[in-house]
Order: sequence, then C-alpha cells, then structure tokens
Amino acid sequence: MANSEFTIAGTHRYDYRSPVRWVVSHLIRYPWLPVVVILTGIAEAGLFSAAPVLIGQAFDLMNSAQRSAQALAAIAGMILVVRVAQGLIGLVGAWTIEVLAQRFERDARDELVRSLLGKSQTFHNRQQVGDIMARATNDVRMLNPMVNPGLSLIFNSMLNLVIPIIAIGMLNLQLLAAPLIFTVFFFWSLRRYTRQLNPIAGASRGQFGVMNAGLAEAVSGIEVVKAYAQEAQERSKFSLNARKFRDLFVQEGEIRARYLPLLLFGLMFGGGFAHSLWLYRQGAFEVGTIVAYMGLLGVLRFPTFISIWTFSMVQMGIAGAGRILQLITAETELDENERGVTQPINGALSFENVSFGYSDNLILEDISFSASPGETIAIVGQTGAGKSTLTKLVNRTYDATKGVVSVDGIDVKQWSLQSLRSQISTIEQDVFLFSWTIAENIAFGAPGTATREQIEQAAREAQAHDFIMSFPDGYDTVIGERGVTLSGGQRQRIAIARAFLTDPRILILDDSTSAIDSATEDQIQRAMRRVLQGRTTLLITHRLSQIRWADRILVLRSGKLVAQGSHEELLQTSAAYRRIFAQYEDEQPATQANRLVATDS
Repeated sequence: MANSEFTIAGTHRYDYRSPVRWVVSHLIRYPWLPVVVILTGIAEAGLFSAAPVLIGQAFDLMNSAQRSAQALAAIAGMILVVRVAQGLIGLVGAWTIEVLAQRFERDARDELVRSLLGKSQTFHNRQQVGDIMARATNDVRMLNPMVNPGLSLIFNSMLNLVIPIIAIGMLNLQLLAAPLIFTVFFFWSLRRYTRQLNPIAGASRGQFGVMNAGLAEAVSGIEVVKAYAQEAQERSKFSLNARKFRDLFVQEGEIRARYLPLLLFGLMFGGGFAHSLWLYRQGAFEVGTIVAYMGLLGVLRFPTFISIWTFSMVQMGIAGAGRILQLITAETELDENERGVTQPINGALSFENVSFGYSDNLILEDISFSASPGETIAIVGQTGAGKSTLTKLVNRTYDATKGVVSVDGIDVKQWSLQSLRSQISTIEQDVFLFSWTIAENIAFGAPGTATREQIEQAAREAQAHDFIMSFPDGYDTVIGERGVTLSGGQRQRIAIARAFLTDPRILILDDSTSAIDSATEDQIQRAMRRVLQGRTTLLITHRLSQIRWADRILVLRSGKLVAQGSHEELLQTSAAYRRIFAQYEDEQPATQANRLVATDS
C-alpha cells in the first residue's frame, strides 16, 4: 500500500498522492453530501444577496410619485419569504456539512487504525507511541473542524464574494470598480497569508507530537523516573517542549495580527460609497441603487472577516492530514495476504537457511532446523544470541530477510496472516495486559466465544485461579494499565491462561515462567505438559528442568545455530553447550541445579 497512489475502502478509492488529494477523496466518498452542500450554499448566498436588492427597490418606490402601499407590502412580503427560505436552506446545509465532517473524521480514524494494525513490528519499533497517539487523536480530530466550519465557511464566503459582485454588475456595471479592485487585492493578501501560515501550522502539529511523545514516555516509565529521582529533569523536558509549542502559537498570532483583508475592506467600503455618490451626481442611477449597492458591499464583509480564522483552521487540518498520511503510507514490508492459505495448522515447522537483520546488521544467519507436529524445541544461548527474534519469524512478527520459514510445508508468507497468527500463541517474559477485567484479558484471543467455564479452566491450568478468587471481584477485577496492580508472577500466569484458552497449534514460550516461584512453576509445568501434548512448542528458558523434557535443544551463539540435539547428546558433542552448562554449575549449588543461564536478548 505504501507504494500505491490509491487504496480501496469498500467500493471507494482513496488518493494518497498528497494530503489535499486524500482529503478530497474522502469528502467525495458520499457524493450526495457535497452536492447538497454546494446547492444549498449557492441558494443561501443568492437569497442573502437578494435582500439588499429588494430593499433598494423599496427605497426607490417610496421616493417615487407612484408609490403604492400594496407594492411596498409585496416587497416586504418578498423580503420575509427570502429570509425564511434562507434560514431553512441554511439549516439543511448546516446539517449536511456536519454529517459530512463527522463521517470524514470517522472514516479517517478507521483507516488510520486499520493501517497501524496492519504494519509490521519493524515499523512499530521505529515509532514513538506518544507521537502515534497524537496523530490518531488530535490530528484526526482536526479533520472535523477543517471541514465544518473551516471549508464550509470558506465555500460560503467565496459564494458571498462572487454572487454580490454579480448582483452589483446587474445594478450598474460602473459600480464594479471598487469591488473588483478589492477582490484582486483580497486574493493576493489571502495567498500571502496562507503561505506564511502553512509552515507554522505544520511545525505546530509536529511539535505537539514531540511534546505528547515525551510525556507518554515519562508516564509509562514513571517507575524508572522515580527510582532515579529524575522528576525535575522530566519536568524540564516537558516545559521546554511546551514552550516551543507555545512559541509556534505566538508566531501564528503575529501572522494573524498582520492580516490585511479587513483593512482592504474598510478602504473598499469607503471608496465604493464615494464612487457611488459621484455616479449618482452624474445621474447614472437613483438613490435606491446606492442603498442596494451599499447593502451588497456589506455582504462582502463576511468573507473578509471569516477568512482570518477559517484559512488557519484549514491549514491546521491539512497539516494534520499530512501527518496522518505519513503513517498510512509509511513503508512496511508486511503483507497480510488476506487471500492466502487458511487451513488448520498441524504444527510441522521448518527453517531453511534463514537469515534476518536490519540493513547490513544480521541478527540471525543461516538457521536451518525442523520440528514435527507435537515436538517441543528448547532454544538456549547467551544474551543477544537472537533467540526471541527466531521465534518471532514463525508468526511473522518479522519476516525473514533470506531463506524460508515454513509451517506444514507452506511458506509462512503464503499463509493468510490472520489464519496463521490465530493458531499460534506467544507467552513472553514481558507480559502485556490490558486495563480490563481479568476475565477479558484471559479471553483476549477468543473474544465473544469463550465461556466463563472455559476461562476458569484455562486459569486453573495456569495455576491462576486461586489468586484470582482472592480478589473481591474475582474474574471481574479490573487491573491497571499493563496489569500494574498485579505481581510479575500473577501477570505471567494470566498470560499463560490466555495462551491455553486459544488452543494454539504452535506455542511459543519466551522465558514465560521467569517471575514464578519454584513451587508454582512445578504445578504449571505439569499443566503445561498436558496442554502441550499434540502442540509444536518453541521454548526459551533459563530453567534446566524445562529444557530437559524438550524433545530437542537448539544452541544459538551470535545469531548462528551451532548445535542441536538432546541434553545428553549436547553435553557430549557441543562445547558451546557445555560452556553454558559449566557456567551454570559455577553459579549455582548442585542441590539447586534447576537453572541454565541462557537469558534472552
């Protein structure tokens, strides 16, 4: 999608060639709405300009010798009808533009969220969460006022500039001099104004993202901030970013202070009145024409006044649209392959000369091994060996740079990403839990389908049921963000229960029992042995007791697979494995020999 100029949403195509084109392609997704807005705008502006003309006619009728009360009443009735019709049409136009603006915001937010969820992990590793949230919330929110009242008022103001000038020409062509000269200078000053405002608007939206990203990092890392007593430093960083944000608003205010159209309107209004009086003395028209003319010139004040902030609002919206478009069109190597293979997984896994890295920095190099359905493969190695990265190639968190990763003999890239990932579960050491109830966290992989009995059974197998029931609300207990109200061991057991509930065909355990005490671990291991039967498992652990019951052990060193086999075989054939094992024996008493020092990168 990143390299395409268009993408299809339902039956509609969005244009990604520029922020303006993207906005327009969204607005014409519902073509009847812009059509109604245009028609009501033209009608309302026409009626708005008709009233001064009718008033001028009434003034001439009152000064004429044949003035008639009946004719004056008819004109008054016409003015009343014009004003009522203008109000009703205005209501229809206001409703239509509001619906259009709300749908635009909704569709843009939906498009951005879909795009973010479809990006690869590599993309997300490069992004700041706070900046993404600023774009997904504040920048998207700016799209609504950009359309209404921003674009709506600009369109109406342009109509209220053009139609009165046409009406003036119909009164007397000589009266066009002042408004036409004003129009030329008006558009010149608007062009100058928007050119000055555009870079400030873009910089303002960018600085807001920087400020928001810094605040998000400080809040998410509050434990570290407090542990190192760096509250003052974080306050200073935020204050610096906030001052930069404020300074951009000051610059915008300075540009607005130099706004010329209001001065131009004042000069035009005075000059136009003087010109009309001169023409009147020449006998070019009656007094009523001057009244109508001045009324039409007064209509021009609306587009002049309103443009000082509508153009600013549109510029801010376009800047926000540009930042949103940067995320949507950002390069991502992940292809979801929605039409790919969707069959049930048996669990056969194969790596064939697989390498992975960023640019020229290889993290994994020429990895080859295979696992039969139901096998448990333990992966060991020193810190930085690439163990976690290897497992993330299976569910396409990352895609291999070279070689082929296959599931059931089919390249993982040929699988539908949704089908592939729905049959693979991963439990990591750094467990992520949502600020929902415990039951909702366990059922995350099976929303709407898991029963309370199934949730409780998965929790019992993960040895989590007892501590869950110790809470006053049990499974309905709402945990804090990232499960902050739970201990590390409790979070890991909930994550294990979540994996058990999804009934995966391939299970990846990345040091998943590191925060669990030995007694609880023994209970979980017995449950895991039952659950893992018939499932292919990749196991990263530093506990020797878990490694020993693996069918095979892979030994990684500096991103290369240096040995594989059973525990006994590797002790005899692999010097690298013996060094790891010897390091363990040096660090732990023999009576507590239950750990293998092989922490992950």
